[in-house]
Amino acid sequence: MSTALTSDTVVAGPAAAPAGSFDTINGSVVSVIVNHDKCIAGKGCRVCIDVCPTDILAFDIADGKVKMVYDECWYCLPCVHDCPTQAITVEIPYLLR
Repeated sequence: MSTALTSDTVVAGPAAAPAGSFDTINGSVVSVIVNHDKCIAGKGCRVCIDVCPTDILAFDIADGKVKMVYDECWYCLPCVHDCPTQAITVEIPYLLR
């Protein structure tokens, strides 16, 4: 199940951050980072969205990018392992390592 995004849901990070490396949700830095230079979701790929058991990833039709919808990541990593272009990284919090 895919979730539609609005501009109120996910806000792009500061211009100083590398492209596609910093998103926030309600002011908090997200743990799933999508490198939009590598991501081929705009060409129809939805692997990361399909394998996520918590449905936290969604395709934003407005800009053609996959983004994290809300911060409920289980850090299970199928999105990282199954991405055909290695466009996803997950920042696991220090206390969970």
